[in-house]
Amino acid sequence: MSIRECVRPGGRSARVQESVHKAVRELVAEIGRPQLTVPLIAARAGVTPSTIYRRWGDLSELLADVAVERLRPDGEPADTGSLSTDLHAWGEQFFEEMTSEPGMAMVRDVMASASDGGWQNQCAAYIREQIAVILDRAALRGEAAPDVDKVMDRFVAPIIYRNLFDSQPMGAERARALMQSCLDEKTPKFAG
Repeated sequence: MSIRECVRPGGRSARVQESVHKAVRELVAEIGRPQLTVPLIAARAGVTPSTIYRRWGDLSELLADVAVERLRPDGEPADTGSLSTDLHAWGEQFFEEMTSEPGMAMVRDVMASASDGGWQNQCAAYIREQIAVILDRAALRGEAAPDVDKVMDRFVAPIIYRNLFDSQPMGAERARALMQSCLDEKTPKFAG
């Protein structure tokens, strides 16, 4: 169970989370992540360091929580009317986000957390949900579509892997080709 699952929504708990997350974002912008400390964050958020340690455990867990919150989609992917344009539009947005410096820093923060994989699983769940929305819409229109795992394996995974482990980041043209490879081998998916 992740720390986040223990937190009750609303009330003081939500206010503390909001103020601490805001403090982290502001301090990162002002002084940079390497200079961040729990006491600095606590002072900016108006809480005690023990509040942060009690709730998040350590700085890496707090940074992972802030990153996961920022990676949470604001809404459903755009509906352009066709599977191909929906997936390509979503893919371009995903690629731009994950290859931007803030996006790469968020992924590193999530990966650096000491939790039992909860933060990483939550990020994967957000991505899967976004892809599933697009594929489900395509199915309702009667379009043949790849499954979620194919998009995760052929598009999402290579981008994340290259960002984390390769000194030569993937280019946008290569990302578009990866998405097209998902579309070129569709399997029928029907509603109902």
